[in-house]
Amino acid sequence: MIVNRIQGTDAAGTQAAASVTGQGGDFSSYLQTTASLDEIFEQAAQTYNVPKNLIKAIAKAESDFRPDATSKAGAQGIMQLMPATARELGVTDSYDPYQNIMGGTKYISQMLQKYDGDISLALAAYNAGSNNVAKYGGIPPFKETQNYVVKVTQYMNEGVSAPNASYTVSGSAGSAGTSAGGNVAAATVEEAEESYYENILEQLFSYEDYLRFIDLYTKILEAQQKEEEQERQQQEEQSDSYRAYQDLKFSPSAISLLGGRI
Repeated sequence: MIVNRIQGTDAAGTQAAASVTGQGGDFSSYLQTTASLDEIFEQAAQTYNVPKNLIKAIAKAESDFRPDATSKAGAQGIMQLMPATARELGVTDSYDPYQNIMGGTKYISQMLQKYDGDISLALAAYNAGSNNVAKYGGIPPFKETQNYVVKVTQYMNEGVSAPNASYTVSGSAGSAGTSAGGNVAAATVEEAEESYYENILEQLFSYEDYLRFIDLYTKILEAQQKEEEQERQQQEEQSDSYRAYQDLKFSPSAISLLGGRI
């Protein structure tokens, strides 16, 4: 499944801002209001030139549209952004529906650009990381990821409805670092540097590598413990043999048999 190649987000974002304000003026005038989830999805779709039904399908699969959702792995908000990814996208509050949806949409737009509009690969990267997609040359052989791609694609094709709820988006432009061009910038230089190094570390040392390391480390510890236990048993056996020899050496019967030559 292929989407038309994503156009430049700056131009798309400017058009989105103009359509929201009605005159292409101050984008913050729109943010000083409340907006429904559907309106936020619409703005994100226009800003990053991503199909609205795809964004909503991801939100449905990730959190069932719950702004306060938190996974066991630590992913947060409607689009389930990991903290490091959120910082890289300039999202300062992952539980803010506006920031979260805009950040998640920016990320999936980057994946669509990376994979020439291939939705399946973009979704696989959204779920398992682009490093795993590169490693396996396609959708990784992870059951969770494969089921995720199927589920989101089904939601997208069938269409899903977002809850009829409104959220305040006042100040989101400043706090999320969203410009009139629709780009989400890093909140601070320090956070940008931190997310950069975290991203490098993730590329060099994936979660799967981490699991393999833990497994290897556990096996090494078990081998060391087994070796130490064997050495301890050998020492005990040697001690028992020596004590038995000493007992035999100085026993009256042994001395008598040897004619008192001990």
